[in-house]
Amino acid sequence: MKKSKRLKRPYLKNSPLKRSDKASSFKGLLKKEDNVISLENFKPKESEDLLENFSNKKDMQELLGLLNQFILQSYKVEKEFKDYKALYEWVIEILPQAIWVMNENGSFFYKNSLANQSHEVFNKAKLENFNTEIEHENKSYLVQQNSIQGKQIITATDISAQKRQERLASMGKISAHLAHEIRNPVGSISLLASVLLKHANEKTKPIVIELQKALWRVERIIKATLLFSKGIQANRTKQSLKTLENDLKEALNCYTYSKDIDFLFNFSDEEGFFDFDLMGIVLQNFLYNAIDAIEALEESEQGQVKIEAFIQNEFIVFTIIDNGKEVENKSALFEPFETTKLKGNGLGLALSLQVVKAHEGSIALLENQEKTFEIKILNAS
Repeated sequence: MKKSKRLKRPYLKNSPLKRSDKASSFKGLLKKEDNVISLENFKPKESEDLLENFSNKKDMQELLGLLNQFILQSYKVEKEFKDYKALYEWVIEILPQAIWVMNENGSFFYKNSLANQSHEVFNKAKLENFNTEIEHENKSYLVQQNSIQGKQIITATDISAQKRQERLASMGKISAHLAHEIRNPVGSISLLASVLLKHANEKTKPIVIELQKALWRVERIIKATLLFSKGIQANRTKQSLKTLENDLKEALNCYTYSKDIDFLFNFSDEEGFFDFDLMGIVLQNFLYNAIDAIEALEESEQGQVKIEAFIQNEFIVFTIIDNGKEVENKSALFEPFETTKLKGNGLGLALSLQVVKAHEGSIALLENQEKTFEIKILNAS
């Protein structure tokens, strides 16, 4: 029987490298710098030859360890990329702007959620080649366009609040100027009306009284306009809540209305800290609004207005309840110069809110019951 010839290992015959050089040559393809593993001068054919020539298990394990580190590092880099991508997308989503990113061919590369809700704004701006202001559904938008790296970035910013503030500032200045100019002649007419009342007979006396009521209303509007334009600071003093009740009853005699209305006043005898003049204006505004709401109803049912005042913990609380017409536009309730009334100028509730805030308080329209306004002010000196 012939002995079989032992085959020589291929790497001894075919490889120009010595056995000790095999692992070091392959490891040379892997380079680790700054904790990042990278492949340098990688050639698939050479790598295959080297793998075929490996016989040292220790070298193979070391190589596999390096490959494992490389794979783990790749996963880490991929995860960091995804995390950063998610972060950037989140930042873009919370921006108060609609954002469109377009490719050169006009297709959309990216849109945030606000952009998905603003198709009509985009289409209107596109007709004007962007970089313009657009009016849409009673809102103003500033549309801008920029180009970067072959992409067009279009943004639409809602500037309605800014426009409204600019408009209010302008209207406030004009109103304050007019109020100041009107104040002096109205004062003279009011003085003459007082003299006329003293000499009026029974027939003309009611006419003069109505004239005085109208003048008092004009003076009240002038005062409110000047207060609103100058800003408000509360000068609190300690006094009884009953003083406000008496002031309201006197103011009621100066207001003209045609329907039969019952007025119920329930003011506590307790004392609190508040600005008497300013809180008097606030309660008058709500009292007159309640009267106007009853007057606005077509039904001729008995009107009723109930006003209460009491101290609750650290607050002075006022409630105004009426059975008049419901509030139509609650969102614009305290917007200056916004009114649905023929008599109003749109400053009453806006001024009232400023006064209440100056007293560190709040105004709320209570739901699920009779139409009730609740005013709370901090009872502090």
